[in-house]
Amino acid sequence: MSLFSAPRSSPGRVIPGFGLSLGFTLFYLALIVLIPLSAVFLKTFTLTWDAFWSAVSSERVVASYRLSFGAALIAAFLNVIFGGIVAWVLVRYRFPGKRFIDALVDLPFALPTAVAGITLTALYSQNGWIGQYLTKFGLKVAFTPLGVVVALTFIGLPFVVRTVQPVLEESERELEEAAASLGASPLQTFVRVVLPSIVPALLTGFALAFARATGEYGSVIFIAGNIPMVSEITPLFIITKLEQYDYAGATAIAVVMLIASFIMLLTINLLQSWARKRAGKK
Repeated sequence: MSLFSAPRSSPGRVIPGFGLSLGFTLFYLALIVLIPLSAVFLKTFTLTWDAFWSAVSSERVVASYRLSFGAALIAAFLNVIFGGIVAWVLVRYRFPGKRFIDALVDLPFALPTAVAGITLTALYSQNGWIGQYLTKFGLKVAFTPLGVVVALTFIGLPFVVRTVQPVLEESERELEEAAASLGASPLQTFVRVVLPSIVPALLTGFALAFARATGEYGSVIFIAGNIPMVSEITPLFIITKLEQYDYAGATAIAVVMLIASFIMLLTINLLQSWARKRAGKK
């Protein structure tokens, strides 16, 4: 039998054999993912090293890196904390309006990003419903880096909730009851029994929220204000380069974001694998 062939005795296969399925999978991934990413790198290679370094290391571009990646990390951490709490409440408690709140979690998925950005700007501006009260305490959200964090937190929340929620639903409540019967406090039960089982899901949700937030444009561009060296995001520079027909400069910045995001996601996946192995040994 060939190394890459499926067993002939497999009954009732709906999808064709392994060879054809693998060929279609590789073709689809190449068409949708590999070819576009390769085009980005190939276009960047048309630049000399000096031109590439000049495009990706200017002071304003570096400031946009700090804002885009920093705000994405902060938003992802916030979503891990509060998204985990939302998932816990939705799974472990019954209360009026639970289905409505559960449906609201998916709102950032369905809402166009531009609409989300305009709505958040209207709410958190100095004259907005929420912003007018925050201004009294000297806290300005719209047109500041804080506004960027708010927008990225909004669009990343569903990734954490929908990743952690099924794990909590399938968790074994008997283990928690056994820990409680042995004298463990609710906090000890959560830290030693529940938390290890949901850490891989939390890391997955963090990775998804971070990846979405890194390249987010529509919901951020309105509330950020695009103030040079303050609230300019990296995707804005890519759009600006494209509008100036500087395709090589745009792809150079995109390559930097792509490499940084890949390294971050690879690190998170390794941590996730380590957490699963550790949980399995326990």
